[in-house]
Amino acid sequence: MSSNAIVFGWNSPVPGREQLSAKHFQDFMGYLQAQKAAGQIEAFEPVLIEPHGGPVNGFFLIRGTHAQIDTLAGSPEYVQHVIRAQMHVAGLGSLRAVVGSLVAERMGMWTAAIPK
Repeated sequence: MSSNAIVFGWNSPVPGREQLSAKHFQDFMGYLQAQKAAGQIEAFEPVLIEPHGGPVNGFFLIRGTHAQIDTLAGSPEYVQHVIRAQMHVAGLGSLRAVVGSLVAERMGMWTAAIPK
């Protein structure tokens, strides 16, 4: 599996917009399922974090090749989902990430950059 990802995370629904958030969650799941079925991404996983008082309470981990992630993040449909989520979710973030074997490579680069 590829080591490139997007973390699409959030804190909580804006008070009074919980219904919008619940509907959009389902719509976004459908969108990602269609992207996976079409081979536009490799995988995705929704994650809900147990209550802990912190600023992140859930996220989607979306995995694909570098090109797939670039294409997804720049697509009008994905951007529309980000804009739509801004209307009803507090603490929204759409972040590029690395996972899997690429973590070791990046950590190697980071430790090599530490002054001796």
